[in-house]
Amino acid sequence: MIAIVRRLSVLVATLLIVSFVVFLIPYITPGDPARKILRARVNDINMDPEVVERLRVAYGLDRPLVVQYFDWLGNAVTGDLGMSYTSRSPVMEMIGHALSVTATLAVTSLLLALLFALPLGSIAAIKRGTPTDTAITTVTQAFVAIPEYWLAPVLILMFALKLGALPSAGWTGPSSMILPCLTLALRPMSYFTQVTRASMVEVLESPHITASRARGLTFPETMIRHGVRNSLLPVVTLFSVWLAGLLGGSVVVEVIFAVPGMGRLLYDSVMNGDVPVIQASIISIVALAVIITTATDVLYTYINPTVRSANVPA
Repeated sequence: MIAIVRRLSVLVATLLIVSFVVFLIPYITPGDPARKILRARVNDINMDPEVVERLRVAYGLDRPLVVQYFDWLGNAVTGDLGMSYTSRSPVMEMIGHALSVTATLAVTSLLLALLFALPLGSIAAIKRGTPTDTAITTVTQAFVAIPEYWLAPVLILMFALKLGALPSAGWTGPSSMILPCLTLALRPMSYFTQVTRASMVEVLESPHITASRARGLTFPETMIRHGVRNSLLPVVTLFSVWLAGLLGGSVVVEVIFAVPGMGRLLYDSVMNGDVPVIQASIISIVALAVIITTATDVLYTYINPTVRSANVPA
């Protein structure tokens, strides 16, 4: 319980620090915040000083910085993230739609990666030291070196332009998810395979596997009851790390495939100087990443008996 409270305290402190840094974005970047708002709306360099001043008063930019921060934080906590400078739409609605798309893309990509990584890693562990193990290890390690910005155009050329089997861009249905999901799944699949192999090798060499075989369990039964479950613990942690990273780290893939997710929204808002959307995107991505990693730490404590017993005071 103490460990959970400590982690939650760190979570709250992290979010407060991040929120303050995000709030300062209009002030730590060059230019007058009021002029940035007007420029985002009208895209005019020559601005009437009276219009700029009225805009500054209307948005409360003439008040002390600390007052502005706590007002902004209070609104953000209640779900009011302001209005977009360019589209005049509620930022919360824009974030909600983009986040649902990115979450679908990220979870689908990681599940696809696990679908291939778990059997490949298990086979490599069981066949360790053989040509099969060498082939799986070599190929998956090579996949780590393939960047998404190179793989995405190659997949578009092959499956969309040459074969015409899949759409090259957009987010209109299951078929449009295939190429971006494949692009994002390749690298985590490589890491999941290596971690599964290493964990499975350790489990296979543990005493309780030998004891299970001595009690008369067949090798498949031993693998299902003990091997797979115990080897999944580090994979669960790695899955959460990748999930947190993909929520904000799929910018390149979303831009290339025109996926209307968080990465594309953040990219467009930066290009348009839409400060409220930039602030809301960053704080949402960081908050979700911190929450996911904290939840994973707590869950891992209860899943892993070794960690749970280590946390019990003597």
